[in-house]
Amino acid sequence: MANAPRGRRPGDPSETRETIVSAARAMFAKHGFDKASVRKIAAEAGVDPALINHHFGSKQKLFVAAMRAPVNPVEVVQRLAAEGPDKLGFRIAETFVSVWDSPAGSGLAQAMRGALAQDGMTVAMREFVTHQILPAIASALDAPAPEKRVRASLVASQLIGLAVTRYILRIEPLASASPEAVVGSIGPVLQGYLTGSAVATIELGPGIVQPE
Repeated sequence: MANAPRGRRPGDPSETRETIVSAARAMFAKHGFDKASVRKIAAEAGVDPALINHHFGSKQKLFVAAMRAPVNPVEVVQRLAAEGPDKLGFRIAETFVSVWDSPAGSGLAQAMRGALAQDGMTVAMREFVTHQILPAIASALDAPAPEKRVRASLVASQLIGLAVTRYILRIEPLASASPEAVVGSIGPVLQGYLTGSAVATIELGPGIVQPE
């Protein structure tokens, strides 16, 4: 009698989840975050689209899993932004440094290295930051939509730069600076980006979606 074909065991949640994550990485690398639909990912994984929502809840959370990131940055920013713009820059700085200095930081560094090393994932990461993280930051601000987008993108530029210099390239003396020193230095800068008056007018490029 012929042997049964080998493959994922029906009903094995861990294998189903890993199959979906692998398919998601392939689709995000090929199509970017915006165009890699849940239906496309499900087809690549050979599963019903409902299983993706069952295991992950949303495409956003699936992307975080596909990046192997230990925390969901959108959820973290949403929680911080819900407290309003007052001292938001300081809260973001403190949380960012705390998370990246923790054991979870190595996973975040690995996720960023992976995104920067693969063209398709770089596009997906850019779209994720642009359409998921920036609106979460902007939601706390009381300003016209274009201005909120500029302010949020300036915050992102500071945080991404800090991640690269302190945690990936480990450029001194920043790499060895105490968390308190780093937070004390960048907190006021982030707050200035968010609520300060000296923010230049920057025109939005074509195709940029403004936050509501």
